[in-house]
Amino acid sequence: MSPNQSKQDRPKLVAHRGYAHAYPENTLLAIQQAVETGAKHVEFDVLLSADKVPVLFHDRDMQRLCGVDGMIHEKTYAELMQLPAYEPGKFGNQFIDNKISSLEELVGYIKTVPQVTVFIELKRQGLTVHGTETFLDKVLPVIEPIKQQVVVISYSIEALLAMRRRSDLPIGAVFDSWHERENDLIQELNAEYWFTDIDDLPDQGKIECPCLLAVYECVDPLKAMQVHQRGVDMVETFQIKEMLTALAAQTT
Repeated sequence: MSPNQSKQDRPKLVAHRGYAHAYPENTLLAIQQAVETGAKHVEFDVLLSADKVPVLFHDRDMQRLCGVDGMIHEKTYAELMQLPAYEPGKFGNQFIDNKISSLEELVGYIKTVPQVTVFIELKRQGLTVHGTETFLDKVLPVIEPIKQQVVVISYSIEALLAMRRRSDLPIGAVFDSWHERENDLIQELNAEYWFTDIDDLPDQGKIECPCLLAVYECVDPLKAMQVHQRGVDMVETFQIKEMLTALAAQTT
């Protein structure tokens, strides 16, 4: 890599579930720390509590993040606020006092960092449990104050099509296999972003995409640069601080 390459030659990095390498993922703490390291783009996942309050959460159950059995949609928001969000298997008790974060809390913070764009993933589990329209009913009003900073993404193309009918927010289709881009619904969606698995990209050659292309998950700066040079615009990473530092060291 040439030492005189500029920032324009780097992929944009997306803090995947915040600074998840060093802090409990999908929490306000992880997202704040990602932004403080210099992240301009962050991604997180949203589910609804039993009483339909949007919270930041990825997994189908709460064992990995909270160390308890059960699912987010089985507990009320008040019950969830009594639980730690600390990833005990990864961090032990280091973050035992950290709590599950509500989407409303996150929005309050994002309003203070207007340079940051957030990718909000609507989880298929929550869409299935509560229904797409109910899910959107609960999420869209909460994110209205930061709508200029928001992109809504999902594996559920049907939910994104519903979003198109209800909102002018930019959207991103998420799919694991590169061949899925040919799906009729994805073509109909005409999304502003595609998110796909970096390991399922074509092995070589220019990667053609009709919109901005983001890939997950990458902690290798060389690999990030290689796919960027082939046409990838954005790279999701759990190690946002380390990746920002590594790419900055390779460019001027």
